[in-house]
Amino acid sequence: MSSISKNTNGKAASSRAEAILKIGDYRPSDQLRGADITDELLRALPKTDLHVHLDGSLRMATFMELGRAIGMEMPAEPEDVRAMYFPGDRTCVVDEFLSHFDHTVKVLQTEAALTRVARELAEDFAADGVWWVEVRFCPLKHTEQGLTPDGAVAAVAAGLKQAEESTGIKGGIIVTGIRTIDPASSLNLARLASAWRKRGVVAFDLAGAEEDHPAKNHLDAFYHVMNNNQNVTIHAGESFGPASIHQALHRCGANRIGHGVRLEEDPDLMAYVADNRVPLEICLSSNLQSCVIDDLSRHPFRYYLSEGLRVCLNTDNTLFARTSPAKELRLAVDTFDLTLLETENLLLNGFKSAFVPARAKGEMIVEALETFTSLRDKFDLDAVAPHGESAQ
Repeated sequence: MSSISKNTNGKAASSRAEAILKIGDYRPSDQLRGADITDELLRALPKTDLHVHLDGSLRMATFMELGRAIGMEMPAEPEDVRAMYFPGDRTCVVDEFLSHFDHTVKVLQTEAALTRVARELAEDFAADGVWWVEVRFCPLKHTEQGLTPDGAVAAVAAGLKQAEESTGIKGGIIVTGIRTIDPASSLNLARLASAWRKRGVVAFDLAGAEEDHPAKNHLDAFYHVMNNNQNVTIHAGESFGPASIHQALHRCGANRIGHGVRLEEDPDLMAYVADNRVPLEICLSSNLQSCVIDDLSRHPFRYYLSEGLRVCLNTDNTLFARTSPAKELRLAVDTFDLTLLETENLLLNGFKSAFVPARAKGEMIVEALETFTSLRDKFDLDAVAPHGESAQ
């Protein structure tokens, strides 16, 4: 990535640019890492979030307010609420972790609640520097009080629109099927995702317990969305092995893979994913919280980056995993010793992987690159080399 502009005579555009130019077009700030990359800078960097569940990402205060309104037992202190509904002691297994959604879904049974939570999620992400967010949820889970699946999608779309108007953040919806439901219901969700294509829904997804619930059981749903030119992302390789990823790609037409933690177990399949630029939607905190991994140091995140996979960073469930886009980026930088250049490239992977029309995607990428450069100048990052050494 070139950070130094040149004039038509081939000279540096400014004396400052001449001073910081080292080898090729690289800048000293490329090698900033760890604590040298401040929280303020990480929050300011343009981001995407392509894997975030609406019903796992409520504000705690909102969950408590909506819960009390419907008569749920609700302690006065947020930490007591967490202990009751979203325990984080890591004694869980993945299927137990999925039960957290049962509690949040109870408070999301009205148009007003869905619109509010979608708006708040997008507003919070905008405050963390997110430019594009893809919010996923299963509309069938929000019909207990008479709301239709179509009405649920409309409510979430309204919330995202409100956030766009107030903050500028843009986004789309991913309609999510569940592996454990009747495949006929998945087909209905696929039809819904196709009907809302170009009206706010950008993809169809399949989530839920992987083991004993293969994605191929829902082939009719995947065929429908593919035949209607809708995008597909599938949770795979999270709690089950690489065979789940293989099936998602080669039987179900996935354009992206949600999680893909166990892809490393099949080097040949991993090479295919790398060669075909299939994005992996990585969610570090959530993988730890849901017991997919037992230690972040053992997460294949850094290995995937080193092997050239298109890895993008996401929050998954901000409420359950106690995270945010800025926290997740901080975690990645610190855990895997990312340089600033690696961090920027990681964020670019998100923009490249977004379900956005090509022209708009290209414009976002160009703007993100320009913002990376302007932020380095704003924070005067080339004045000091890594580890506090002078860049001169």
